[in-house]
Amino acid sequence: MSGTKRERRYAFGGLLALAVITAPLASPHAHAAMTAGRAQIAKLMDLYRRPADIPAPPDNPITPAKAALGQALFFDPRLSGSGVISCASCHNPSLGWQDGLAKGVGDHGARLARRTPTILNLAWSTPLFWDGRAATLEDQAKVPMAAGAEMNLPHAKVVAQVKAIPGYRAAFAAAFPGQDIDIEKIAEAIATYERTVVSGRSRFDAWIGGDDGAISAAAQRGFVLFNTTAQCASCHSGWRFTDDGFHDIGLAGDDPGRGGILPKLAILDHAFKTPTLRNVADRPPYMHDGSMRTLEEVVDHYDHGFIRRPSLADQIKPLGLSAQDRADLIAFLRTLSSHDAAVVAPTLPH
Repeated sequence: MSGTKRERRYAFGGLLALAVITAPLASPHAHAAMTAGRAQIAKLMDLYRRPADIPAPPDNPITPAKAALGQALFFDPRLSGSGVISCASCHNPSLGWQDGLAKGVGDHGARLARRTPTILNLAWSTPLFWDGRAATLEDQAKVPMAAGAEMNLPHAKVVAQVKAIPGYRAAFAAAFPGQDIDIEKIAEAIATYERTVVSGRSRFDAWIGGDDGAISAAAQRGFVLFNTTAQCASCHSGWRFTDDGFHDIGLAGDDPGRGGILPKLAILDHAFKTPTLRNVADRPPYMHDGSMRTLEEVVDHYDHGFIRRPSLADQIKPLGLSAQDRADLIAFLRTLSSHDAAVVAPTLPH
């Protein structure tokens, strides 16, 4: 983290902390302090503002036809060996684009080694997977289809299956005019659809937009703690609340995480990608291994429950949070949830 960001993150604590920690929000003095505090933290708040547009690579721009095709492929179980598993089986929109399980379940009930991560806001994220083994969403989309423990259908069979369906041939002609159906185009379509999966505006967004009453006094105290004493923002930064980095946060287990991809870098042993905190209250269980069921467990882990070892991230250290601090942090995390429109599974091509 740059020195400039660190200074902005910690310098604002005075007035805002005075406003939201030592006095009720309804107090005239608290209101005046909050007004002054807002001037101090304007630059910090800018770090959390939502972007206006969804990014896409120049060689795979988002188009309505491509996104519609990608949605059909995403929900289609015919892209699996058993014919019953689709991308949406694990990334269920009703479960925060996860599956609600501690560990993922693949083809024929295969138990996976890690929890299914959400696909929320991945248009801004790279690399992908808990261990970062895919550089782009297009790369990521290809992996589960052919993985024996996941969708279990070799790429050649995926292409043959799609080509055999007249409705898909028409959809591909609209999305990729004059181009053949191949695994690259299938992945590009799925990646395009995934880029459109964006969490909506939350109470937190309304608050940083100027609505002082959008979140509670407790949540505002939690925001201060998140960015100062609790050091959460050291990794959970930006509007998605992730640095897209890899850190050992002191969880038990022998999974090397990013260290399995880059074994010569000892600091990456047991390191996993920082997940987004958008809609986090609606997406239990938590951690790469699904070992924590509640946000309370997560906060307690960061406060004092981690395992000390050489690869432990520098940011992970005893915090000494009070019961009120922990409650305020959780109140803040709950403001990051949005009420998004229901996703209706598409009618699949035939």
